[in-house]
Amino acid sequence: MSELAEKLAHRNAVNEGMAEKSMRKISNIYTEFQEFTRKQIKTYEEIFAKYDTSGDKFIDQGELQVMMEKLEAPQTYLGLKAMIKEVDEDMDGKISFREFLLIFRKAAEGTLEAGSGLAQLAQLTEIDVDEAGVKGAKDFFEAKMMQAQAGSKFEMEVRLEQEEKRKEEEEKRARQEAFKNKRNAFQTF
Repeated sequence: MSELAEKLAHRNAVNEGMAEKSMRKISNIYTEFQEFTRKQIKTYEEIFAKYDTSGDKFIDQGELQVMMEKLEAPQTYLGLKAMIKEVDEDMDGKISFREFLLIFRKAAEGTLEAGSGLAQLAQLTEIDVDEAGVKGAKDFFEAKMMQAQAGSKFEMEVRLEQEEKRKEEEEKRARQEAFKNKRNAFQTF
């Protein structure tokens, strides 16, 4: 049963007095979108903020048009309307950050029509080697491999955090050693 059909069935049950009106509103993006890591959500948040030029926490049709043009996938007026309509749950004609995440959820589930505007939009997370550099691309693909091999995304996050801490500690030790060497060099004079 599709999400829309479930919502309509629930609404009918509420109208008939057979169910209570649900005030279920998940306010924590990390809880609602558990299929994404914290890092992925932060990346999507940066992308969203980049194209929310008005700063109103929504991407309207004009901002979506600019986004699609920068992706080199311009859309017609009707195409943009259809893109918004596909994820616009509150029917305000704009895409909130939560609705923006729905695009990537649908892309991961494979429910976006291939070649559609939203499918092209979901490709935003692809790495640009010219922008990130070879090391950035290497890190990106290593992270993708780790993600595919990880049994749990939380295990992967913990491993990545531990690795970052280990790197920071190594850098700290190297700085301390360099400082000691310089201090010893000055003390001999």
